[in-house]
Amino acid sequence: MSAVEQRIAELGLKLPEVVPPLAAYQPAVRSGAYVHTSGQLPMVDGALPVTGKVGAEVSPEQAKELAAVCALNALAAVKSVTGDLDKIVRVVKVVGFVASAPDFTGQPGVINGASELLGEILGDKGVHARSAVGVAVLPIDAPVEVEIQVEIAD
Repeated sequence: MSAVEQRIAELGLKLPEVVPPLAAYQPAVRSGAYVHTSGQLPMVDGALPVTGKVGAEVSPEQAKELAAVCALNALAAVKSVTGDLDKIVRVVKVVGFVASAPDFTGQPGVINGASELLGEILGDKGVHARSAVGVAVLPIDAPVEVEIQVEIAD
């Protein structure tokens, strides 16, 4: 078990299987020293635990937890192309999308779920640039979606 996966276990979490694509794309691709993930939904055992808009059917607190699930799914996608999460040099960028009720403006707080988990798992290597964007709807009515870009070493 890699040191990163050991840290995930210490947090009481488990690295999931890679979420299969919903369309014509790969969960992650490597280009040079970087791995770019596709947007990861908060899938747990092949299903969304909750659907709807944040600020309406989904509370900001629930959405923050779901953003952390997205980040864990993104790490699984990274591992699928690197074979080892210990190769991560740093998380470069996180982009989070929040399916938002019209009056919801707390997107940064929701995506903190992903950012904070990456920091807990990777320490200083998890510090990153980030965007948090409110959108009208996400695939299969997911409340959040997160993609990450990481630098890796061989």
